[in-house]
Amino acid sequence: MSMANISPVKLSLDSKFSFDCRKDLECFTKCCRDINIILTPYDIIRMKNRLELSSDEFLAIYTTPQLLDKTDLPVITLKMLDDEEKSCPFVREDGCLIYTDRPITCRYYPLGSGTLAHKEDTDDQQGFFFFINEPHCKGFDKGYDWTVREWRKDQNASAYDEINAGWYDLMVMKRSFPPTMHLTEKAKKLFFIASYNIDAFHRFVFESDFIQLYTVDENKAQEMRDDEIKLFTFGQEWLKWVLYKKGEFSLNTSLAEKRSK
Repeated sequence: MSMANISPVKLSLDSKFSFDCRKDLECFTKCCRDINIILTPYDIIRMKNRLELSSDEFLAIYTTPQLLDKTDLPVITLKMLDDEEKSCPFVREDGCLIYTDRPITCRYYPLGSGTLAHKEDTDDQQGFFFFINEPHCKGFDKGYDWTVREWRKDQNASAYDEINAGWYDLMVMKRSFPPTMHLTEKAKKLFFIASYNIDAFHRFVFESDFIQLYTVDENKAQEMRDDEIKLFTFGQEWLKWVLYKKGEFSLNTSLAEKRSK
């Protein structure tokens, strides 16, 4: 996705626009080719479950890790096919194979969200939005009228943002640090596992003394054992404490001392 296609106009939740995407449009699925899609943690959970893959399998087959500019934190991008159009692996002529579990970037289109890049620059805690103006897109010609708020709800993007909120916060917090301040490789690995590999994080929490070390309530632990979203949300709060010392975690000091010996 070229920066030249991104409108510099900031949109609010109440900004209005007209748009529709239909199979009878000549541009149908063109927006699914030659693009750079950063996958959020909830994207990965939804997609790997839809495909009935483990986190390890999904990450190995469909993604590429990168470092996000100005954060030095790892992000995951969707791996495009090695064809002439660099197509999304899930797009077909009649649409998306995983449409109901598509990533949030696809849900927002033709809008983009400034949550990751600029949340600290705005008083609106939901970030800001902008148009992605691609010449091939005919969806604006005979579209329905929307506000940004209505579009987010219709595409279920707001629910994705709510689940990913802790992850967005971690990214923004790191952007506020001096550029010379880098995380250790161990810290980056913890961030990667807790954010993108929910199966590995499940093993990390429940196949070790993690629950005892961080004195996690038994009922809460059981909920997380059976619910990936609750485990992911917990993981982001834990990362805030581990990486930035924000939040409240009670460390079992005696167990911590034993581990350090």
